[in-house]
Amino acid sequence: MDKRIGVIGIVIEDRENAVRRVNAVLSEYAHVVVGRMGIPYRERQVAVISLIVDGTTDEIGAMTGKLGAIDDVAVKSALTKK
Repeated sequence: MDKRIGVIGIVIEDRENAVRRVNAVLSEYAHVVVGRMGIPYRERQVAVISLIVDGTTDEIGAMTGKLGAIDDVAVKSALTKK
């Protein structure tokens, strides 16, 4: 299966409860993550994470699906066509 390169944006609105679960999923899919930047935006009580990924659509889709299933977490992705 062809690999895709992409960017994933994650916004965590409940830092106390969701951050551990998000990090667990990201650790599970560490082989897909090329780069990561996380910023705690304390004034708004959220955390924002951006990821650069390189993997199959199945791998990336499974990861974003698990992240999106976590309460108070929003996930969006953009991938190359090839």
